[in-house]
Amino acid sequence: MSEPGFWDNGDTSTKIVRQLKILKGTVEPWQAAENKYQELQELSSILKPQDSELSLDLNRNADALLIELDALEFKTLLSGELDVNNAILSINAGAGGTESCDWVGMLFRMYVRFAERRGWKVKTIDMLYGEEAGVKNVTVLAEGEYAYGYLKEERGVHRLVRISPFDANKRRHTSFASVDVIPEVEENIDIKLEEKDLRIDVYRSKGAGGQSVNTTDSAVRITHIPTGLVAQCQNERSQLQNKHTALNILKARIYELERQKQEEQMLKNYAGPKKKIEFGSQIRSYVMHPYSMVKDHRTDYETGDVDKVMDGGLDEFIEAHLKFMKKGK
Repeated sequence: MSEPGFWDNGDTSTKIVRQLKILKGTVEPWQAAENKYQELQELSSILKPQDSELSLDLNRNADALLIELDALEFKTLLSGELDVNNAILSINAGAGGTESCDWVGMLFRMYVRFAERRGWKVKTIDMLYGEEAGVKNVTVLAEGEYAYGYLKEERGVHRLVRISPFDANKRRHTSFASVDVIPEVEENIDIKLEEKDLRIDVYRSKGAGGQSVNTTDSAVRITHIPTGLVAQCQNERSQLQNKHTALNILKARIYELERQKQEEQMLKNYAGPKKKIEFGSQIRSYVMHPYSMVKDHRTDYETGDVDKVMDGGLDEFIEAHLKFMKKGK
């Protein structure tokens, strides 16, 4: 960064500054913890039996240091190659009709609240509303450090059990939605897309009404014919911007597919048969009736505070699964 002309190339300099910030954010807290530890050792070496006040102070500082170390140890779980990247998160309605569309809307709010708690930015890339209520599918970009590292654990089918607000007889209903998460990759990443392999469709954007509905065919859907992967965008201002965003998402999905093919653990997510978005394939259940409970079926971690979870309180679930995965490896 001290080299002459460092700031001449804005893209390169911004990338390096961001990289430096991430590295400092990793190293400096450990150095600070080490300094605190050394100070505590020095103080304990001069501690005398009659120094009760100093002893209490040492114990308080030692307890505080242990809490800091627990948080730092958790960060080591986010050590994947792309964990630090932004995340592209998609939610799709499954079996359950209007109920499932409403469930997608609820999950969408949950993840937005989770991102806001962490200080991330959330940009809606594509959204298709349900015919009666809720959302059929939505794709967002979560921009923040380690967004992919945190959200990748949410990939899978999510199940909701509740008394339906759409049922006049107030019966209990079960709804499903699938969540998919991929890392955002650099625009200049070496993914070659042949024009003959792409099918590009343009259509009129569909919004909630008023000014959010475009009057021109500006929305873009791009299908990569060899893999069947699809990316679409309708929330940018022009067809050209939507195409650019959709191409970047498609590149990210192709990159993730190829990367996961090299990892035996992740291979099942794409190369193996896809699970249907229905009963028996869920990773987590959210029960609102006849009792309150959210349970992760991979780790068996559960809580009775459904409202907290739906308001973005996912930290304990994500931490439990990251630790579970590390222990498994």
